[in-house]
Amino acid sequence: MIVRYGVQLEKGPFDRRTADFLWMMIFGAFALLVLSAIPIFWSPFLAVPLVFMLLYVWSREFPNAQINIYGLVALKAFYLPWAMLALDVIFGSPLIPDLLGIIAGHLYYFFTVLHPLAGGKNILKTPMWVHKLIARWRIGVQPISRGPAANNPQQERGSGVAFRGRSYRLGG
Repeated sequence: MIVRYGVQLEKGPFDRRTADFLWMMIFGAFALLVLSAIPIFWSPFLAVPLVFMLLYVWSREFPNAQINIYGLVALKAFYLPWAMLALDVIFGSPLIPDLLGIIAGHLYYFFTVLHPLAGGKNILKTPMWVHKLIARWRIGVQPISRGPAANNPQQERGSGVAFRGRSYRLGG
C-alpha cells in the first residue's frame, strides 16, 4: 500500500515537491507519536497508522479514482480509508491503529489544504530546514534562490521550473 499510494502521491500532487512529501511523512510520524501518547489511542506499533495516514491523504488528493477491493466491491477512493477500516474490524484487527492513521492524515490535509482554502494560513508549511536537507542529499528537486533572473543563469536558460509560487531546478 505504501508503494502504490505513496508513488502516486509523489508523481501527482507532490511532483517536484520532494521536501513537502518528506515533511508530510515527518508530520505524520510526529502526530502519531503524540496521539499514541494519549492512553485511549495507545498503540505499540505505528507502522499501520502511518500507512493509513498516507492512504487517507491519497484518498483526499484522488477522491474520484475508482478502487476495487478484493475484486468484489468498487468504490470511489474518497471512501477507501473507511472501507479498509471496516474490513480490518470485520477481520478482527484492532480499530485504534487504523483510526490513528486517519486522524493524522486528516490533520495534515486539514492544515495544508482545507484551512488555506477557507481563507486561513497554511500552518504546516514545509520548513526551510527540510528543503535544505533535501538539497544537501541531492534528491528530488531543489529550490532555486529567489534573486533576480540576471543572477541565476539556470533560470535564464529555462531549466528552472515554477510550481505553486516557488522556483525549482531539476536535481541530479
